[in-house]
Parts: sequence; C-alpha cells; structure tokens
Amino acid sequence: MRVNHAGELAAQALYHGQALIARSETTRAMLLGAARSESDHLAWCETRLTELGARTSLLNPLWYAGSFAIGAAAGLLGDRASLGFVAETERQVEGHLDEHLGRLPRADTRSRAILQAMRAEEIAHGASATAAGGTALPTPVRALMRQTARVMTGTAYWI
Repeated sequence: MRVNHAGELAAQALYHGQALIARSETTRAMLLGAARSESDHLAWCETRLTELGARTSLLNPLWYAGSFAIGAAAGLLGDRASLGFVAETERQVEGHLDEHLGRLPRADTRSRAILQAMRAEEIAHGASATAAGGTALPTPVRALMRQTARVMTGTAYWI
C-alpha cells in the first residue's frame, strides 16, 4: 500500500503541475478534478497503511516535487499532449494495480476493495482525457514514463 500511496501522491502532483500550465479552462478543470480524485485515493491508501501498522514513503516530498515538475513540463507541450499524458499515466497505473491485485492475498479484502475502486476511477480518468482530445504519446516517452515509475515504486517500497 505504500507504493500505491506514493503513486497516488505522484499522480496528484502531475495533475497539479499540468493544471498550472493548461491553456484552456476546460482542460484545467478536468485536471483539477482528476487531482481531487487522486486525493481520495491518497486518503484511502493512508488509512489502509495505518490499519496495517505501516507508514508512507519517507520520500513523499521528492515524489511530489518531481512529479509536479514533470506535469508542468507535459503541460508546456499543449493541452492535447498533456491530456495524452494523463491517458498514458492512467493506463500504466491500471497495469500496476492489476499486478498488485494479482499478488495481494485473497484474504485481504479491504486492500482489494480499495485497489479495485481506485482502478475503476483511474480507467475513467484515462478515458475522459482521451475523449477530451488527448493524443497518444510517442513510444520513447511512454517507455521513459514506465522506467520512471519503476524507480519510484521500487524505491517507495523500501523507503
């Protein structure tokens, strides 16, 4: 759950950075709505961590700052590219959640319910971003996003 918490924090920061740079008010509102949803996910994960006697990542300030900067950079590419970034982020998060659900003990129904609810909302965010005109990102950008996420999730697991 620590990794999921860090991921939700990063997604919230990405969307805040993108919203700051968004050119259209419609795009800004969509990004801020997604960020609010990520705040809910963040709270769910934090509550579950407390229930499990665990803690959040000690590197959360770094995850937030770095993700905010990445989001702002994505925003500089224009609203369509920024929305494409949202769609790809959520696609990758969906994959992560699928993997986590596959490894989660069947008996941990509380964590499973949280992850399934998050997954459904992440899919909806991605679909909304695509429907709003998000463009597909180039393969090297998607690969870089995957590598960045691996570093973050691998590190957040331990620290």
